[in-house]
Amino acid sequence: MTKTAKFGIAGVVVAVVAGLAVVAAKKNSTKPVDVRTEAVEARDLVASVTASGQIQPRTKVDVSADVTGKIVRLSVKEGDLVKKGQFLLQIDPEQPTAALQRAEAALASARAQSAQAKANLIQAQRNYERSKQIKQQTPNLVSDEQLEQLKTQWEVNQALAEAATYSVEQAQASVRDARQALNRTTIIAPMSGKVTRLNVEEGETAIMGTLNKDAATLLTISDMSILETKVKVDETDVARISVGDSAVIQIDAFPDTTFVGRVVEISNSSVNRTAAASSGDQAIDYEVRVQLTNPPVDTRPDFSATAKIVTATRTRVLSIPIIALTVRENEALPAGDSAVTVGRKPAKEVGKRDVEGVFIVGADNKVTFRPVKVGIAGERHFEVLDGLKAGETIVAGTYQAIRELKDGALIKATKADEKKPASGTKS
Repeated sequence: MTKTAKFGIAGVVVAVVAGLAVVAAKKNSTKPVDVRTEAVEARDLVASVTASGQIQPRTKVDVSADVTGKIVRLSVKEGDLVKKGQFLLQIDPEQPTAALQRAEAALASARAQSAQAKANLIQAQRNYERSKQIKQQTPNLVSDEQLEQLKTQWEVNQALAEAATYSVEQAQASVRDARQALNRTTIIAPMSGKVTRLNVEEGETAIMGTLNKDAATLLTISDMSILETKVKVDETDVARISVGDSAVIQIDAFPDTTFVGRVVEISNSSVNRTAAASSGDQAIDYEVRVQLTNPPVDTRPDFSATAKIVTATRTRVLSIPIIALTVRENEALPAGDSAVTVGRKPAKEVGKRDVEGVFIVGADNKVTFRPVKVGIAGERHFEVLDGLKAGETIVAGTYQAIRELKDGALIKATKADEKKPASGTKS
């Protein structure tokens, strides 16, 4: 075989292989993508925010001591129900009693001195008036100097009587102070409720709570008739919650029962503002109080609970599966809506933005990306505000397939794994 013939055969082989590769590539490029499809239809949607927290009474009081002393009598135990004004415990009253007795004795002495000063004042006044009368009748019997001395003595006694009166008032104030200090040794219930925490025992020393409130807390009384769930909600969700929103609460201690509640308060500042300020990537939470409308009798403070707060509801609105909504980049912005550059580095790509939408299935099983405007999100579906009509077929899964789909791609529809909700059911 000549060299020319060998080259000819080799060229034919290469051409055949190249042709087969082109055919295979063309065949692969037209291979349909396996997807799940679903029709756009009306559903009832419920948007909610779920957060965890603890059960707390709406009103509770930490009872602390205003005096330091040994507890000599304790009449309650944890779990007892008490009424407002009921005796709780007694701190050793010996020193306050002695102080009260000293104050009362000082008051008695001040009153005696005041009485003496008043008597001296009356006597000095009479001496001056008598000498003045004699001076008028017989000027030679009383000199002007004697009369001036008697007047001065009267004025001095008048000032002494006034000072004695103030001493009595001061002593009375000391008695009131000492009596109040004695009264502080008797601790009574400031409100009706249940003793949910008892930190002391009889014989222990109670300390004043001026400097250390936690260490000085003797016991806690809680009104268990009104209970709340304090939950922490992320900053991205708290804006969707309003006072008055209804909620369903699951308490870990009662796993087979759910309870109804309502949002009564939303904090205006984050619960971890200091930590968040020091770390820019730390999540910021806000405290939301959800009041239970039917709390169980056996509920105790600090029970763990999860609240599902309903933020919005929609009845019979067009909806699509959450997984069906995707984002496509590099869509041109309308005129005048481009991003603003900062210096030489753009804040975002000028003239481009991300667009949310779904893939519509055509009659030829080819898909087309269509922008869609959505509203609230239920558990599995988005509300459709604009861009779709009832009955249109969209690609509803899988996530990987939707992410890689392109306009004009050929698909092979399979049956959806999940059952469609019956008419009127909540998604």
